[in-house]
This record gives sequence, C-alpha cells and structure tokens, in this order.
Amino acid sequence: MKTVTKGEEVQIGNKIDKPKRRSNRNFIDRIPNKAWLGISLLVAIMFWTILSVLPSTSRSFPNVFLVAESIGTMIERGVFTKDFASSLISILSGFGLGFVLSLPIAILMAWYRPVRFIIEPWIQFIRNIPPLAYVPLVVISAGVGRTPQIIVITIATFLTMTITIYQGVRNIDQTLIKAARVLGAKDKDIFLRVIAPASLPFIMTAIRLGTAVALTSLIAAESTGASAGLGMRIRALSNTFESSPMLLYIIIIGIIGLIFEKLAKVLERRLTGWQDKVE
Repeated sequence: MKTVTKGEEVQIGNKIDKPKRRSNRNFIDRIPNKAWLGISLLVAIMFWTILSVLPSTSRSFPNVFLVAESIGTMIERGVFTKDFASSLISILSGFGLGFVLSLPIAILMAWYRPVRFIIEPWIQFIRNIPPLAYVPLVVISAGVGRTPQIIVITIATFLTMTITIYQGVRNIDQTLIKAARVLGAKDKDIFLRVIAPASLPFIMTAIRLGTAVALTSLIAAESTGASAGLGMRIRALSNTFESSPMLLYIIIIGIIGLIFEKLAKVLERRLTGWQDKVE
C-alpha cells in the first residue's frame, strides 16, 4: 500500500488525481468591493438612525425619511435647482482658475530659485489663514455676487495646488535632469520630456486636493452676499433651525465631493497608468 504525502499527486489508471488545495483567502477577502460599499452604507444608515432617536441628537440628525422628504420641500420653494447650479458654477470656476494659476507658478518656483525665494514665504503665510478671515476684504474689493465667491475659492485652491505641484517638481530625480543635460537637451525639452511626465502624479494629487478645498471653502465663499447656493442655504436654514433640509444640503456637498474624487481617480488611472501603486 502506497502512502501519499500532502501535496503529492496520485495516479489512478491514466488519470492523475491532484489533491485539493485549500484557498488562502478567508471569508472577508472574498467579499467584493461593491458589497463593501453597500455594507458601509448600511452601517452609516444604522448609525444615523441611532442618532435620530437619541434625545440629545434627534433635533440635529432627523431620520432618513424626513431628510429625503425635504428634497420635495426645497423643490417646492423653487430654490433647490438654483442652489445646486449656483454652487457648482462657483466651484468649477474657482477650481479652474486656481489650477490654471497654480501650475505655472509652482513650476517657476521649483525651477528658478529667485522666484521660489520671493513667492514661497507668502504662499505659506496666506495658506494658514482661513478663507473666512479675508472674505470681507474680497467683498470690499469685488462687491457682492458670484465674483467674490469665485475669488475666494480660487485663492484657497491655488494655495493648496501650488504647494503640492511645487513639492512634486522639486522631488523629481535630479539624475534624470542631469542625464538629459548631458545628452544636450535644452530647458524646453527637459520640461516636456522629463519634468512634465515625472510630476504628473503630483499634479493629479493636486487636482484631488484642490476639489476638496473648493468644497470646504464653499461656505466661506457664499458668505459674500450670495443670493443662492448650497453654502448660503445652509446658513439660512440654520437661522430658522430647519435641520432636515440643512442636513440634506450637507449630504449633497459630500456627494459632489465623492463624484469629483471618482472622476479624478479615473483621470489619474488613464494618465498615470505606468505608475506602481499599492491598493
């Protein structure tokens, strides 16, 4: 009688019977990512429900059904679509201007020492000031309306994205730049063929951070005498203690942020697919 050790193949006639291998994946690893998303949402709703029934938090966190019903309430008032569109225009405009300004400034700071020594201290200084602090100055200079909103968001996103892109360009391997110079490359060629590809991951990170900053500065931006907007409406609802629509608008801002984050990740995968990443 032949003794079969673990992992050894057994031949029966013309067939080879291979021992069954136990899967190394446990139960948690077998759960797909989409299922985890559903589980996470379920846990959040359960936690929300608990907050809605506790006496100390029920006024601040009304239940899911009341918040969902508040969508119809805001639509009946004729402000829901107007608020959403107004905030979206301000966010996209401010972020776009911030990115257009931050990209060349960051590259100039990283490439030329005089520019870095002059601009970087002021960027670091202003970056630590909350947008609410300089909103009155923006209103005095630009008046009320959409213009000061865009200016505030532009300043906030510009500062964050400039520092991120600048650090990315500064961290490029100098060996690559020196090798390009040895091969006779000019500044233009070095920028297009070495700096731009190498700094692209940092630019994508700056975009993701910039969208987040644009949303977090929305309340400050829309405190400039805005007549519509998600941030403006949250402040107005807080004055009347309408917690259901106020929580609805807060959730909408979060959803917009998640959408921007997903779009940025898709763009990042397309442009930086060559980069090794740890999931």
